[in-house]
Amino acid sequence: MDEAEALNLKSFLKWTTELGISDTPSTSSDSCLGHSLFVSYFPEAGGRGLEAARDIRKGELILSVPKGALMTSQSLMMNDEVLSIAVKKHPTLSSTQIDDAIWAAQKASRKAEEEWNEANVLMHELKLKPQLLALKAWLWASGSISSRTMHIPWDEAGCLCPVGDFFNYTAPGEETSNSEDRVAGKAFSLQEDGPLKLETELAADHRLIDAGYEEDVSSYRFYARRIYRKGEQVLLSYGTYTNLELLQHYGFLLTDNPNDKAFIPLEPDMYSLCSWENELLYIQSDGKPSFALLSTVRFWAVPKTSRRSVVHQVYSGNLLSTENEVVAMRWLARKCRTILDILPTTTEEDCKLLAILDEFQDIHQIVEIKEMPPTLASELCAFIKSKNLVSEGICAMSSIARRSIERWKLAILWRYHYKKILCNCIVHCTEIINDIISQRDSIQGNLH
Repeated sequence: MDEAEALNLKSFLKWTTELGISDTPSTSSDSCLGHSLFVSYFPEAGGRGLEAARDIRKGELILSVPKGALMTSQSLMMNDEVLSIAVKKHPTLSSTQIDDAIWAAQKASRKAEEEWNEANVLMHELKLKPQLLALKAWLWASGSISSRTMHIPWDEAGCLCPVGDFFNYTAPGEETSNSEDRVAGKAFSLQEDGPLKLETELAADHRLIDAGYEEDVSSYRFYARRIYRKGEQVLLSYGTYTNLELLQHYGFLLTDNPNDKAFIPLEPDMYSLCSWENELLYIQSDGKPSFALLSTVRFWAVPKTSRRSVVHQVYSGNLLSTENEVVAMRWLARKCRTILDILPTTTEEDCKLLAILDEFQDIHQIVEIKEMPPTLASELCAFIKSKNLVSEGICAMSSIARRSIERWKLAILWRYHYKKILCNCIVHCTEIINDIISQRDSIQGNLH
């Protein structure tokens, strides 16, 4: 962190202290942080986040932001009469403005531009500066709101929560809850507070260990999802998201996301066989088909004349027959292989391209194109040309160029993880087929 950034952060934390934001029940310092949390940098996690200033128990309150410090559409209009009058003249505008991979990006882009056009009249009435009227400024502002707002019950647009938006993301279900965790938590309790009453421990175990607005104290409160040791990054769950959703709404993804999923095109008649919603027909991050997808493929693999007699078994999730299961698994594996075969790059090539880009950023020189696979060479050349990154073999690494590369790396990472899910599904289906065949051969061998 450079000196100017450090001064800005210090000033910001002093301001938030004046607003009553605190990581301790009472504070007399000029910073709202220091008792439970510190602002720190985690390069491997994308940058700035919050670090544990001490050992923290699971379920412990670690940050409180009073209602008066929350920034909402209502509070903005209460404090700005011109804004309030102008907004009331445009009731068709929603409180928020911004709503799977190329399609999702194109959809988001079109939607953003449409909403910018809708809001243009209002922005002109507010007499905003010309640079703030531009689409680029709108995309920055709407992206900031989309990625940083937190839920509150009285405003569908949510709120901006100072300091609370420093927390980086962890997927739900990642927090530990084993016996070692509980023992360690009790050890911390005894060290800091002495013996705790049983009801206090139970309350901590069952408390909403995340974040939310609490009406009884008129504050947005944040709790530790698990035990944190001093120096660890303290994380927050925003909800259950796939990597594509995280990338679209927050600008990052997880290398190990238990909630990630891959959608594959099904046979046309599959969609009408069962009453499942299309968004339930996916492959999980471990390669296993979802309950709805597995049931649908199993049902499709049954001859049409026999489907009525097995429909109840399908909806109960039961195995219909070993023959049916083999047909279903072979179809899934074949579909995944077909998708992988038509994609322009492999997982191995994606890894190589990421390594090339890392080297590119480190030494500011491009690896010899002739040493690269043709598909990677073509993709890399097209990217370099579109961004005007290289002049006479030397990379002009401006801040814009760095951001472009980082965004491209995220896109490559997303497609890599998508392919990994398909590969995992092929492995999963192959293992099930082999187990069925092995068991059948074993039974036939015993009969002979």
